Amino acid sequence: MSLIQATIRNTKSKGQIRTLRNSGEVPGIVYGGEIANEKISISKKEVKILIDKENFLSNVISINLDGKEQRVLPRDITFDTISDEPIHIDFLRIVDGAKIILEIPVKFINNELSPGLKRGGVLNIVRRSVELKCPTENIPTELVVDLDGLDIGSSIKISSINLPENVSPTIQGRDFVIATVAAPTVVKEPEKPAEAAEGAEGAEGAEAATSESGDKPTEATDKNEADKAKKEDDKSSPEKK
Repeated sequence: MSLIQATIRNTKSKGQIRTLRNSGEVPGIVYGGEIANEKISISKKEVKILIDKENFLSNVISINLDGKEQRVLPRDITFDTISDEPIHIDFLRIVDGAKIILEIPVKFINNELSPGLKRGGVLNIVRRSVELKCPTENIPTELVVDLDGLDIGSSIKISSINLPENVSPTIQGRDFVIATVAAPTVVKEPEKPAEAAEGAEGAEGAEAATSESGDKPTEATDKNEADKAKKEDDKSSPEKK
């Protein structure tokens, strides 16, 4: 479990927060449980290290806040729209016995051992993360899907993933799909035989010659024929009384 240093902040205005950020600190807040919310500040360097870790939003970390350690979970982080630097971070305080809903990422392993992928199949990922209800003391960092032995047409459902104890998907009542091994989406057409290609070219040439010689009806000729047929239909129809 990662350990980061934090301090209590007493900022009360935008100017004070701006000064705090200019000094290399990121303001944040710790909330949850029966303890009151705590305004904190963390070194921007430590925040960036935290962000760079894989699946950091589902990793429980420990904060040393003025000498007292607390287990927390990163819940939200705000970035500057211009510099893309972190400017605020929220932490949820971990309370033993409580449950929390989290988006847990899915990780696929052993791609090279899948017969279907070896034969040109495609891994069609339906869900890159799954929303789970987890006890705070047993939060998985990722869900692992083993592709070993899967052939084209195989389907990986939530029931095939081993979930930790007391962890369950928020979607209940159906065994939803995580991914499938699908057939190749692009099929290369066979080349035409030389004789067929030559015949096609000859047909195109004959068609072009017919068009140029005027034997092929034009749009204007078609319209004249249609008008003529309409007049004949009008003559042959019974007169209105």
